Amino acid sequence: MTTSAVEHSIDQFRERFTRITSEVGKRIVGHEAIVNLTVTSLLAGGHVLLEGIPGVGKTSLVHTLADVLHLAFSRIQFTPDLMPADIVGTNIVQEHAHGGTFFEFQPGPVFANVVLADEINRATPKTQSALLEAMQDVSVSVGRKTYPLEQPFLVLATQNPLEMEGTYPLPEAQLDRFFFKLKVVYPSEAAMHDILERTTADVQAPVTRVADAQQILEMRHVARSVAIARPVQAYAVRLTMGSHPDSPYASALVKRYVRYGASPRAAQTLVLAGKIQALTHGRAFVSVDDIRSVALPALRHRLLLNFEGDADEVSTDAIVSELLASVAAE
Repeated sequence: MTTSAVEHSIDQFRERFTRITSEVGKRIVGHEAIVNLTVTSLLAGGHVLLEGIPGVGKTSLVHTLADVLHLAFSRIQFTPDLMPADIVGTNIVQEHAHGGTFFEFQPGPVFANVVLADEINRATPKTQSALLEAMQDVSVSVGRKTYPLEQPFLVLATQNPLEMEGTYPLPEAQLDRFFFKLKVVYPSEAAMHDILERTTADVQAPVTRVADAQQILEMRHVARSVAIARPVQAYAVRLTMGSHPDSPYASALVKRYVRYGASPRAAQTLVLAGKIQALTHGRAFVSVDDIRSVALPALRHRLLLNFEGDADEVSTDAIVSELLASVAAE
């Protein structure tokens, strides 16, 4: 690819990325970084776990993103009595016109491009795990048959803090399949005024659909073609390995409080997200700062604390922050 072609693809990527985030920002106030990282996950082919107290805009963010994109959208409200078949679908008995019966697969709400798994931690672990295959392999197996899901496929799951009533912690295997875990914090006073002005008026702020499935897949291809130098990739590897207590790169908090560190998926997340961050800054190569900027949402949910860490109520954010400070970018 020529230099001019590379520059054109970068400019086109930035323009589309900016249009998507700007349109979402017309309705979502005070969460620019959350919007940026959510779109980053979509373009990397990953999934997002949004955590926050009720009422801070988690569900509205997902709805708005679906409105901005020409993608099929579905919502699953997770409750304690929700069953796996309510998510993936099931085989139902149908009758032939000439007599006799046969089984026909009735697809569940997971058969969409953007799936909102609302309050995912209010369902039982058995039901939560129904999303595992869909998130990892972009397919669903029912009985002896596997059904592929249409790309792009994005699961945006919202969860309430685990301290709240009626919640079930997500299994570690499922947490690891989320590209990012984003914490949606309470808005500032100025943002509260903007929220009230936009949500209590007679007409909701209109948004324009600015991208379709084909354009999203094209942006994914451009992102994966971004170059990353071996020393920058090595930094991502050291960060991932440093989250393990027996690693030579481990920080003091990791050695004391972490039982298991991040999986290789974390390193993949750091590199892919770093490539997209590079493109949004107009560069065709990944820098160490790109990796650092996405390390917290990429690693915070992939650290499993030991008993002492749980007892001392240590924050994984604090552990990742110390790790960033201690691992050198040679």
